[in-house]
Amino acid sequence: MSTAPLIRFEDLHLAFGDNSIYEGLSLNVYRGQTLAVIGGSGCGKSVLLKCLIGLMYPDSGRVFYEDIEVSQLSEKQLRAIRKDIAMVFQGAALFDSLSVGENLAYPLREHMPDLSEKEIAVRVAQTLELVNLSGIESMQPVELSGGMRKRVGLARAIMTTPKVILWDEPTTGLDPISTQVIDELIISMKRHLGCTSIVVTHDMNSVFRVSDGIAMLARRKIIASGSVAEMRASSHPDVRAFFGAGENK
Repeated sequence: MSTAPLIRFEDLHLAFGDNSIYEGLSLNVYRGQTLAVIGGSGCGKSVLLKCLIGLMYPDSGRVFYEDIEVSQLSEKQLRAIRKDIAMVFQGAALFDSLSVGENLAYPLREHMPDLSEKEIAVRVAQTLELVNLSGIESMQPVELSGGMRKRVGLARAIMTTPKVILWDEPTTGLDPISTQVIDELIISMKRHLGCTSIVVTHDMNSVFRVSDGIAMLARRKIIASGSVAEMRASSHPDVRAFFGAGENK
């Protein structure tokens, strides 16, 4: 991993009305890292991902990607950032009116208008093979199981070969076998694409399987971060309590 952070969250403050989400949150993410962001429900883990891709903005503080301040970008410039940074949403966020193949073709038509339909079809087929779903281009999202929807959501996210993948609660609602499949795909994406990943989750079993770094969000800021071994050995009471609850499930 590079010694210079690829992504930086600097002194973020954010509130929704009287509900304070961040009060001085700072976090670095390094190139090639798979960082798990953990914390209780409603603490703002998913909001952090949205701040990185310009779907939400902090009230104060700054967010950087490759030394580019995201909050200073125009919508056109944000489109270029979103080509580099793909987000796998919790519910997959597929277009229900489009087939699987059309769902996957959408980002290519949006970001790579010079590709021919034949080239698009080839890339769709190759990407479905990468997530072990070959030959389902004609299926509709409603026909897919929960685990398949997650994998199709991942396939659509990686169509433009992103440098960063953001995973928003990737295993929520899945059975143990489907959860293991998603975990293996997170690991596989790093191996095949060399990408950086931020995984937002409260599933500690997944955290220990897929990540090489962990950051814990609590009390409206990052209270501790480090390697998996460092975090497991942490004496911070909030970290110890969270890890103990997760490991005892």
